[in-house]
Amino acid sequence: MTSPDILLYDRVVRITRVYLGPAADRFIARQVQNHLQKEPQALSSEDLGRLIDWIRVAVSLLTEDNDIVEEYTTQLRELAKPSRQAS
Repeated sequence: MTSPDILLYDRVVRITRVYLGPAADRFIARQVQNHLQKEPQALSSEDLGRLIDWIRVAVSLLTEDNDIVEEYTTQLRELAKPSRQAS
């Protein structure tokens, strides 16, 4: 496991904390374990698409506010984009 992958998990949890508060870490850990069949710290950028799809389903069960669901998943999709280095 590489350092960026560990950071990716932390970044997903940080974004999720805005929407789910202190339950964010537990929520993401369960999503990764149950749907991706891996340990949360093993989350990689290749897993993000599938993870976001499952998160969308789960959060849609928690709220009927589609704008919130879209905002949250859009922020998560930003993590999949390559970082732009200053030239």
